[in-house]
Formats: sequence, C-alpha cells, structure tokens
Amino acid sequence: MAVRSAGHPVRGAERPEKFARFALFAECLLTGVWITVAALPLITLLPACAAGCAHLRRQLEGRRGGLREFTADLREAVRTGRRAALLWWVALALLAFDWQVARSGVLPGGRPLAAVSVLGLLALAVAALRVAAAWRPGTVDWAPLVRTAARRTLTDPAGSLLLVGGFVAVALTAWQVPPLAAPALGALAAAAVAVDRR
Repeated sequence: MAVRSAGHPVRGAERPEKFARFALFAECLLTGVWITVAALPLITLLPACAAGCAHLRRQLEGRRGGLREFTADLREAVRTGRRAALLWWVALALLAFDWQVARSGVLPGGRPLAAVSVLGLLALAVAALRVAAAWRPGTVDWAPLVRTAARRTLTDPAGSLLLVGGFVAVALTAWQVPPLAAPALGALAAAAVAVDRR
C-alpha cells in the first residue's frame, strides 16, 4: 500500500469530483433537450425554463431527480405560470414590433428607438431567465418573482451581463451547429441558476 506525503494530493480523490463535474455538465445538456421539447408550443417556454432550473438546482443540492420530476415541475409551472408566460410573450411581441417600426425608417429618430427596443428585448429575456431561476415547486403566485427579477435585472448588472453572454453563446451555437442549440439551452439554464445563487 503506497503512502503519500502530507503535501501531495491523492490523485484518486480528485476523480470523484471530476466525474461529478462532468455528470453535472451532462445533466445540463440533457436538461436543455428537455426544455426544448417542453417549449415547442412556445407559450410553455418560460415554464419549461423554470422546470429546467428546478431540475438543475436539485442536482446541485445532491437530491435525486429525473424526467419524472422534471415533468411534474413542468405541469405545475404551466398551471401556475400560464398568465406570466402569456404576458411575457405579449411584451416580447410589442418590443419586436417597435424594433421593426424603428428599422423601417418611417419614424424620425428610428435608430435610437431601435437601440432602445433591442435593450428592452435583452432586459426582458434576462428578467425571464431570472424568474425561471427563482421559481420553486409550490409557488402559486408568480407576481413577486416577476417584480424581484425585474429589480435584480437592473440592480445586478454583472449577473445580467453574464446572462446576456449566455444568450450570445446559445445564438452562436445555434448559428454554427443548429442541432447543438437544444443542449446549449441547458447551459443557459445552469447560468441562470448560478446567477440566482451568487
């Protein structure tokens, strides 16, 4: 039996931690696929992200959970967060319409309006991710989550920029290798959970 000196780490002890990190990364990719499938009706995008974040939070806390728990969370998030998801899509549509009008050149001062519309779209996307990360199973009223997420989007610029970077990474992944866009959504959900935990 080999004896190690006190100053040298045991290599075998590093393996479980490395495997745990890889397992978490694999879980993120799998969660991204689940989120993509659950978000196919589009109106369920926000609840699907909330269920994905809840699943990844369980993994981080060492609690067991799989597709059955994700599906249960998704059903609950859709049931309780239907109104918040619908309002989010309406706000996105209005900002996208403003951006289109600003780009058309019909209105004077279109460029500043287009820039404001893009910033609004980014802020709305970041706030939605923050809402998803803050959601917990058993939450009935999403209004406090939305208010807190809106406040944190403005008062935590570092976290918001991290999430914007996540959106950019997902967009680049979808542009370069479209099939990898679905797993990349899991990494974005993991980023949202990390920002929520910091």
